[in-house]
Amino acid sequence: MSRNNGARLKPTGMGTAAMVSTVASDSGFFDPVLIFEPILSFNTKKGEVWSMMNFALTEEQLAVKKLVRQFVDKEIMPYIQEWDAKQHFERSIIDKLAELGLMGVCIPEKYGGQGMDYNTLAIVCAELERGDTAFRTAVSVHTGLNSMTLLQWGNEYQKEKYLVPQAKGEKIGAFGLTEPNAGSDVASMQTRAVKDGDYYILNGSKTWISLCDIADHFLIFAKTDPDKKHRGISAFIVERNFPGVTTRGFKDKLGIRAGNTGEIFLEDVRVPKENLLGEEGEGFKIAMSALDNGRFTVAAGAVGLIDACIEASVKYANERYTFGQPIGKHQLVQQMIAKMVAGYEASQLLVYRVGWMKNQGMRCTRETSLAKWFACDAAFQAAVDAVQIHGANGYSHEFPVERYMRNAKAPVIYEGTREIHTIMQAEYALGYRTDKPLRKMLPKWPFEE
Repeated sequence: MSRNNGARLKPTGMGTAAMVSTVASDSGFFDPVLIFEPILSFNTKKGEVWSMMNFALTEEQLAVKKLVRQFVDKEIMPYIQEWDAKQHFERSIIDKLAELGLMGVCIPEKYGGQGMDYNTLAIVCAELERGDTAFRTAVSVHTGLNSMTLLQWGNEYQKEKYLVPQAKGEKIGAFGLTEPNAGSDVASMQTRAVKDGDYYILNGSKTWISLCDIADHFLIFAKTDPDKKHRGISAFIVERNFPGVTTRGFKDKLGIRAGNTGEIFLEDVRVPKENLLGEEGEGFKIAMSALDNGRFTVAAGAVGLIDACIEASVKYANERYTFGQPIGKHQLVQQMIAKMVAGYEASQLLVYRVGWMKNQGMRCTRETSLAKWFACDAAFQAAVDAVQIHGANGYSHEFPVERYMRNAKAPVIYEGTREIHTIMQAEYALGYRTDKPLRKMLPKWPFEE
């Protein structure tokens, strides 16, 4: 996919590839990539059929999947145990992903991206998380939370200045919403933005920010009118080199130890008025729409983590013997693996439905919430069971499953806890929550050039 070698992939219409049932990895392990026949999707509230959904992977999507899997097997798998132990974020991986065109895979070509569909982004995220959550997180934050938000809400000046270099991987984007006292309760944020002539003066801090020490550009949310609570929040594009911006990375996290996560401090940061994203007071809507994209990539990553758990568990269950036979012959081990497979298949379907809806230009907050909630819960359970299948060895750094379990806990918490998503799904079902049209939507795919 690199622009330098001419191997860049071109998008084609969905469903044009020949139907296949499985794709085998180079390792010989069965990679359960199911290709689904077209199915009907129903709006349960109105009882209306949307249209036909076809989740058959195109030749280009299969090529991307193979490309990223080979990359992960070569560039991440041999080193991730050491990086995790040393709490080291390997920046060169991001640079190599950029060379392959994978930092802007679903950004239109006119803005420096590859112009591929949204489900291709899901494929990239799943394959990266199979290697380690840290690198999926990097793509989630850079592409899902930042670049796709610029694509949706930015004006042409902002897209040319910030989106283009990000899509090419020349610059890295991050997302600053969470604060020490404002996680799920976004309206309680304390960061302030005060208008001063042609600038806004920002003061405050953000925490649990992925890529805090790596990113060149941040989307920062701050209150321009505190009296209006969530309606007084605005969004700003903040460059790292603006005076008053400092960051500090965290160490000794439970999981994702090979990732870069930390704090952003803003002290009298002068941000040009041209860097206001959207309109004043529109920040909450922008943040929530950004989370739709981020949650989509997190759910896709969870599919990849389940895949990794299946891979490790099947290998171990066929190699480890007890009572004169492989442990894979024991019914309770089979039960755990079967549940992993069921979680994988269901999660993949939910993720691909969201990607399909994005391709159609449809708002899919409800569907994204469900995919994120279900897939992340399924991934955590798969990781717990993978450790159990490995027995005492599952408790050792010598096997990857303990890392999977530590990593799998974070997505159950960030970008909406499982409790938040549980409430959301109940409120949708009860009719207490509806999604209003947004002033700006993500462009449908194929993109207009």
